[in-house]
This record gives sequence, C-alpha cells and structure tokens, in this order.
Amino acid sequence: MFATPAYAQAAGGAGSAFASFVPLILIFAIMYFLLIRPQQKKVKEHQKMVEALRRGDQVVTAGGLVGKVTKVLDAGEAEVELAEGVKVRVVKSTIAQVRSKTEPAEA
Repeated sequence: MFATPAYAQAAGGAGSAFASFVPLILIFAIMYFLLIRPQQKKVKEHQKMVEALRRGDQVVTAGGLVGKVTKVLDAGEAEVELAEGVKVRVVKSTIAQVRSKTEPAEA
C-alpha cells in the first residue's frame, strides 16, 4: 500500500537527472556569449593591431606614454621615441592604442 523510499526515488529516472543539468548548461552558454567570446574578439583585434605596427606610427603604451615608433624589432619589441632624443624599447604587446597610422611607402 505505501511506497518505500527506494521505489519513490527510482520513479524520477534519467529524465530528471538531465533536467537538473539544463540550468547549468544555460548559465555556461550565457557566460560564453556575454564574457568569453567578446574578450577573445578583443584579444584578436589587439594582436592584429600589434602585428600591423610599423615605423612612424604614433602609439600609446599601457603605462600611458605617448610616442612615435622609430623601429620595430624582431624579438616582439619596438623602439619608441617619447621626446626628441629619448628612445625606449617596449614590448609590442604593451602598446594599448595606435593613435595615427603612417601610410606605407610606395614601392
């Protein structure tokens, strides 16, 4: 007449186990589209900007220094002139913004 707890627990089946994971899956999907995907897009754009860096570009570093690129080095670095006669080597990935681009020279 009375159902034992073992029978009552078995009545849920596999369907309720999947249903308990649905909110977790939805939360991950929302986090992906609102946080992870835009961040990956921003990183790709920054890498493309750094790769296109060339001599004569006016840049802003992550530290807030504004200067002109005088030389792009192979080791992931660039030489930036901050003032007349003041040149520093910076890691290219620390360049936050390119203010003005120079046009490539005609070949």
